[in-house]
This record gives sequence, C-alpha cells and structure tokens, in this order.
Amino acid sequence: MDKNLIGYCGLYCGACGIYQGRIKQAVENLQKVIETYGFDKIMPELAKWELSFQHYPEFEKVMDGLVKLFGECPGCVAGGGDPNCAIRECCKQKPYTMCTECSAMESCEIVKRYSPRTLTNLQKIKTVGIDKWIGEMQKKVAEGYCYLDEQTKFL
Repeated sequence: MDKNLIGYCGLYCGACGIYQGRIKQAVENLQKVIETYGFDKIMPELAKWELSFQHYPEFEKVMDGLVKLFGECPGCVAGGGDPNCAIRECCKQKPYTMCTECSAMESCEIVKRYSPRTLTNLQKIKTVGIDKWIGEMQKKVAEGYCYLDEQTKFL
C-alpha cells in the first residue's frame, strides 16, 4: 500500500484525473483532432472571417502548456498538486502527515474551504483506518473510478 498517494487533505492521488493522466490525454486527443482535420493549417484563412481564430497561435501554446502542467504528477506528498495548498502548508507546519492527526480537524476553517469530500474522506479515514481506506480506494480506482468523473457527471 502506497501511503504516499494520500494527500494531506485525505484525497487519494490515485483517483485524481491529473495523476491518472486523463487530463493530459484529453488535451493530446484534442491536439490530434485538430491536426488530423487540418484545422491548424486553415486557421489563417478562417481568421479572416471569424476574429476569434486570430488567436489560434496562443491557443496552441496554451494546449502545449496544459500538457506540460498536467503531464506527470508524483502525488501531493511527493510535491505534486497545488503548490499553494493551505492544507499542505498547515500540516507541514504542525508537522502532520495528514489532517486526521489534528484535534481541530472537524472544525478547521481551512478544511471547510475545500470540497465537502475532503472532510468526508478525513472522517472515514479516522473511522475505518488508513489501510482499509487505501484498500477501498485502490479497488475503486482498479474499477475505473476517478474524482474527475464525479465532477463532470452533471455536464
């Protein structure tokens, strides 16, 4: 069991779309569609008729930047994730490996600012134990689970 795949906030990095490479793959797929249909070659002509296409070169740079940004994530504990994460900074200052070690976790304003899943995960980890929770998450991920699917199911 890789406990390094659990963020300070109790999210399981293995269930993250960035960690799984889904976001990078989506961007790369869009780049392939653009290339396959030759949109990149007809953009100068389209830009004459539709002003928004004038910025196509910047769009390509953004796409390349997204591939780099969402390329490889080692997980939160190994330095991946949001570099400005308030939960990570708080835990490092304490020093805790996870919010579950803190007696103020249930009422913590920092934790409350994150998604409701954060506190729910932390509570479950405290209740069932870290090893059992990791096992549950590994099983879900093996079955195809990703946090990204939850966030996009209503789109």
